[in-house]
Amino acid sequence: MMERTLRFVSQSNSSDTEFDEQALALFRYQFEYNLPYQSYCRAKGKTPRLVKRWQDIPAVPIDAFKQVSLSCSVPNEKTVVFMTSGTTTGNRGKHYHPSLEVYNLSTIKHFKERFMAPCDQLPMGILFPTPTTLPNSSLAHYLALVAKEFSNQDSDYFIDDLGLQIDKLILELERREADNKPYALLGASFSFVHLFEALAEKNRKFSLPKGSKLLDTGGYKNQSAELDAEHFYQQMHDYLGVERQNCINMFGMTELSTQLYNNGSEVLPSVMSGPHWIKTRVVHPATGEDMPEGEPGVLIQVDLANYNSVSSILTEDMGVKKDNGFIFLGRVQGADAKGCSLALDEFIRSVKVQ
Repeated sequence: MMERTLRFVSQSNSSDTEFDEQALALFRYQFEYNLPYQSYCRAKGKTPRLVKRWQDIPAVPIDAFKQVSLSCSVPNEKTVVFMTSGTTTGNRGKHYHPSLEVYNLSTIKHFKERFMAPCDQLPMGILFPTPTTLPNSSLAHYLALVAKEFSNQDSDYFIDDLGLQIDKLILELERREADNKPYALLGASFSFVHLFEALAEKNRKFSLPKGSKLLDTGGYKNQSAELDAEHFYQQMHDYLGVERQNCINMFGMTELSTQLYNNGSEVLPSVMSGPHWIKTRVVHPATGEDMPEGEPGVLIQVDLANYNSVSSILTEDMGVKKDNGFIFLGRVQGADAKGCSLALDEFIRSVKVQ
């Protein structure tokens, strides 16, 4: 299945029929080899004989990754394990990768199209710890991978065990500003918030050269001063001098093997979209039925690069279907959150019954 997935991801595009065929083939594989998932599907009355469309593939609640090993292969010493951030209970979701070949191809191919174009190479600064510091972080791996692939060995990290290396970063920004060549700064959204605060304290602003780009991901609430998206991206422009159409937001999750991006932050709210091997559904949290376009619901991400775990994941994110993507509205709350909890309870019961 890995080789078939690599071929599919390598395609320049895929028709609705091709996506459907690949999704159903992947479902058959995961139903056979991912036993907790098989139990869940059987409990819902969904088997490969009965599932005829990709939209009908049972979506696993995202917190199920904290409950069981959702893997088609038996994890061993060569298996890479990406983990979600720790919680107060210490329970972390785990995503098993017997090989990173698909994950890396998915990342590089789409990053090149959505962030790099029209450039092939850009010097990069990374506002996140290294994979050595955070070996189970999918974001640490992602940032290291794109820096290695697209910076022509001209990259550096500006966060260590003590936090943001603001003095080192200011010197780098001064150098890049004077160099008059495009520069890219990538990292977690909250790292940029800390950068803005530090620059405000030092009364410093920069104007990075034309063509420079910024990438943030992960959100910034509850990390520092709360900002709305408009203020956040305006600060990117004000403090770093990068045009907002070059301020790219990446939407990713540990449980996925594919990232989604907006087309810049000049107009908000922005539409997030992905490559041909991922599709997004917006569903009612209680019934699981697809919502009409323009109506808010819970996001289901169907990622065909997730060949070893499960392809269809019921997230805890709210969104609205838009064009070929979605507008992210935030985390589920209230009654919607209850609907997601019921889906997780159903999953746990079905796995325990096996």
